[in-house]
Amino acid sequence: MSALLHFEDFHEGQRFALGPHTVGRDAIIAFAQEFDPQPFHLDETAAKSSLLGGLAASGWHSTAITMRLMCDACLSRSSILGSSGMDEVKWLSPVLAGDVLSGDFVITATRASASRPGIGMVNFTTKLAGGDGRPKIEMTGMFFMRRRSS
Repeated sequence: MSALLHFEDFHEGQRFALGPHTVGRDAIIAFAQEFDPQPFHLDETAAKSSLLGGLAASGWHSTAITMRLMCDACLSRSSILGSSGMDEVKWLSPVLAGDVLSGDFVITATRASASRPGIGMVNFTTKLAGGDGRPKIEMTGMFFMRRRSS
């Protein structure tokens, strides 16, 4: 296994590819049954007559998929210490059953902590689109990373 990525390994403009990830019908329903049991996430007939136009993943499901893709791209092999939360999450268009999501995780800024020398902050923007290029989700936020040179 390679060494963990630390704060010093991240820089503004750095880009990590995300996906592709196919969003399956059964996964949409399973997530909705447990966490967001609204008709347009559970029932194809109800979903077709909704504003979403078909069986759609919960926005929270889409956010969880995004997080998984970020972990697969680099966070699972980093010295991440957590986050204080996301600054913004936008659900731009419905994620429908069968959509294939892909996109980018881009580092927008880094800053070493003045009060905690062993920690740095890494800001990012993540965008996912469907296979047709239609934007689906955008997230901005920050992670705390362990510094190698502490």
